[in-house]
Amino acid sequence: MFTVRRLALLSLSATLALGLAACSSDGSSEDGASTSENALVVYSGRGEELVDPLIQRIGGGIEVDYSGNTNAQAAKILEEGDATPADVFYGQDAGALGALDEQGALAPLPEDILSLVPEQYRGADGTWVATSARARVLAYNSDSVQAADLPTGIDGLLDPRWRGQIGYAPTNASFQAFVTALRVQRGEDGARTWLEGFVANEPVAFEGNGPLLTAVNDGQVATGLINHYYWYPFKDENGADAPVELHYFEPGDPGALINVAGAGVLAASDNQDAAFDFVRELLSTESQTYFANETAEYPVIDGVTSEYDLPPLSELGSTDLDLGKLSSLEATQTLLTDVGII
Repeated sequence: MFTVRRLALLSLSATLALGLAACSSDGSSEDGASTSENALVVYSGRGEELVDPLIQRIGGGIEVDYSGNTNAQAAKILEEGDATPADVFYGQDAGALGALDEQGALAPLPEDILSLVPEQYRGADGTWVATSARARVLAYNSDSVQAADLPTGIDGLLDPRWRGQIGYAPTNASFQAFVTALRVQRGEDGARTWLEGFVANEPVAFEGNGPLLTAVNDGQVATGLINHYYWYPFKDENGADAPVELHYFEPGDPGALINVAGAGVLAASDNQDAAFDFVRELLSTESQTYFANETAEYPVIDGVTSEYDLPPLSELGSTDLDLGKLSSLEATQTLLTDVGII
């Protein structure tokens, strides 16, 4: 039995509302919400504080399981197999989506959904799509570091000049996805060599991107590896004069990884039509505007811009990396343990 938070709210979409109503026609609870048996069930690996307001806007008879991180939720689906109550997996990382795809747990998505998202931000066989994107960046303290002195790629972080001056969040899923991408791009030996050099330069570990960014701002460390979207609300809250800025590595460098949050519909779902409608809603202009303006993530459909001054995705990252190949988290964690990072 899993723990869920019931969301029974007004729908933004008549299509989604009708689809969910058809799935819940057998009955409802006293407060008018769909019964657990008939509700659309979403396993979310995204933070509740980030996406709960959006799912409330989508509304309808939806139950959301927020009980674990992305990798734990994907593992639970695989353990439950065909008996899983989940209709949709909404994850924060392409690797978890790729892992479900590899095990045949996801259903092919309709072409009208796939066509909304650029090819590099969806599953190679059409079983999942990105719903938002994020860039790996290097935050730096502008009082102690000149932008011109920052390295163009992650190999420059191994220079002794940065000893003890690089912050990172080793247990964070995004850092581990970066290491997985490093393994994919450079192979196991290449990734190990870089990580060993990184450890030798005495980086400073933090529990998450937020505390790390604060440490850079306060001068505890000169630089820090984070996701871009933490910086924008931080600057809003602390003022334009806060001495922390963002540096982007050159496109193609492992440190310039563009990763995505995304969604897929479970092959075992009995509510696939409603599940497809839910994914469509995540890709609607209103939902994409939410990501752009409320979470400072990159929208993944055409025609949506952000109130934040985000560098265009086309100028960042590397389009030749198959994000679905970021599924080998267990091997990444083994490597990180071997080199003493976790």
